[in-house]
Amino acid sequence: MTLSKKAKQVSLSLTLAITAKAKQMKANGVDVVSFGAGEPDFNTPENIQEAAIRAMSNGLTKYTPASGILELKKAICNKFSKDNNISYKPSQIIISNGAKQCLANAFQAILNPGDEVILAVPYWVSYPELIKLADGIPVFVDTKKENSFKFTIEDLEKAITENTKAIVVNSPNNPTGTIYSKEELEKIAEFSKKHNLYIISDEIYEKLIYENKEHISIASISEDAYKRTIIINGVSKTYSMTGWRIGYCAADEEIIKLMSNIQSHTTSNPNSIAQYATLEAIEGDQTTVNNMKLEFEKRKNYMIKRIEKMKGVSFIKPYGAFYLMLNISKFFGKTINGINIKDSISFADALLDSHKVAVVPGIGFGIDDYIRLSYAASMENIEEGLNRIESFIDMIK
Repeated sequence: MTLSKKAKQVSLSLTLAITAKAKQMKANGVDVVSFGAGEPDFNTPENIQEAAIRAMSNGLTKYTPASGILELKKAICNKFSKDNNISYKPSQIIISNGAKQCLANAFQAILNPGDEVILAVPYWVSYPELIKLADGIPVFVDTKKENSFKFTIEDLEKAITENTKAIVVNSPNNPTGTIYSKEELEKIAEFSKKHNLYIISDEIYEKLIYENKEHISIASISEDAYKRTIIINGVSKTYSMTGWRIGYCAADEEIIKLMSNIQSHTTSNPNSIAQYATLEAIEGDQTTVNNMKLEFEKRKNYMIKRIEKMKGVSFIKPYGAFYLMLNISKFFGKTINGINIKDSISFADALLDSHKVAVVPGIGFGIDDYIRLSYAASMENIEEGLNRIESFIDMIK
């Protein structure tokens, strides 16, 4: 029997595959240091855990509206007003099973077969696959290190066709950690207005910003940008709630209605208990969040100083999220233990096999000269992992 051609075109998430392999090796007793995780290593704050327990004790364990509970939608509207200076109504909000489902719903709501969506390279691994699942076509725009791997209008104009439907903006960015300035967002907003495009603004890392940098939502740039922007956000990264699977989206009412219809027939409502926990996360004490951010910044600064002492590598300086992209291209064409290093995958495989360090190959993000390191790991693991990476590099001939 013939299986789905669309499904066959979708690749496995490389980040999840690397993380799973590292976890399996650890379970087998191998001393692996993993830089692959895209999640905080802290436990979910206690006030959020307690809110979940209260929800269960109070019997809030039943179906909710498919698009989420009203109390949480109102809290999210307040959050947008307070943090981003944007005004939304609850009817413009949908709660989903993680920000990834928000993205999937959004692409299905706006795309028709053959519609194109512009992505910056490097990109988060799931963007192209989610676009293809919605019958769209990802269009990749190569960005430059000199511009911190961010779009320029010149780059974007070259990518426009009559089929272009949307552009994805991810700030703070995964995998680079770069952040778009207000001036850069203004140019993208004007470009989107000129070509009548939707803007998918992925802001999942908005609270994890360092060195006095500022997060600005492109929806706050102008009334036109507000109308055409679909904001994607969630609590996974900020509140260390990756396993709770709660994301949310804000957009025009018509788009949210379509997304809600789609969700009602695919997964129905997001987990009721997790929704009430999220309500506490957004409205409750933020001290733990601020402490996590300070710890991430401490780790980032250590990682940068340590890598600066290594031979043959360079990096993209991150200002947000919890990743660092390490350029390892100078080792291509060389060998270690008889293994030829020809790309980021062979580098990552050799590193894991010989020195038991898991990293994500840059090819998963469309940029093969790099590997991604996550500093969402303990300082002890970061120190040991970087020592092993340096030892590995020194053995390459």
